[in-house]
Amino acid sequence: GIHLAPKEKLNIPVLFMPDAMKIHKAEVVVHVMRESGENWAYEQSAGSNKDLNRNVSQAKNGGIQGILWRYPVHGIPEAPQQKLVVICCQARQRVEQRVEMLLIGVVPDATAARNSDMANTDNSANIQKVQVTDGVSATAEFLYEWQYQSNEIRSQLESLVGMHLVQKEWDTESGIVTLVFNVVFAPNKPMRIKVTLVIQWAAGGVWKFPMLFIATEAGVDDVIDIEAVGLNKESIVGFTLTSQTR
Repeated sequence: GIHLAPKEKLNIPVLFMPDAMKIHKAEVVVHVMRESGENWAYEQSAGSNKDLNRNVSQAKNGGIQGILWRYPVHGIPEAPQQKLVVICCQARQRVEQRVEMLLIGVVPDATAARNSDMANTDNSANIQKVQVTDGVSATAEFLYEWQYQSNEIRSQLESLVGMHLVQKEWDTESGIVTLVFNVVFAPNKPMRIKVTLVIQWAAGGVWKFPMLFIATEAGVDDVIDIEAVGLNKESIVGFTLTSQTR
């Protein structure tokens, strides 16, 4: 019963309040009819488009009584941002650190949805797959990837950081999945870069873990001693510098 004037806008509020870390799907349908009650002329044939027929409501006389716009809505719950993980290393050194990620709210009943549309979002070479099982029947699939603030940061950090999964555990009673990663950081110069590790459950649900990589000043390479041969006379020593790139 909402009347709209020509060119008038209508805002339709959509509220999403998930009770579990899984995807929820709905459809918002907008049904429009003429204010005068008149129908649009329409002749349905055997070859009529099925999608078109789905988006109109026909009158008894064969005309179109109303037009429908259908907006699919996918509600993907996102956990609150987690505590910052800091990994620090001196430039030109290498550090390995185990990082534990806790995914809270993984409900076993939702595992049936892991073959949903969310599982088809794996179209990037940077996305890794993880399967977690409690050893009985329930299995959950997770996708994880780095999220960079810019392509420049990606090019700086991508070759300096490595990460692989070393341990996985799912407590079905508490709904907590524990993923333990081994992170290797080998910086070649001082830097301070923040990235985000995004973990997505195939059944819907996203956890984001901010990580800060800090590379401090490199240590002294060598000490050069120059002995004087006398006042107002030059003393010369030679040393070699090797470029790391072309």
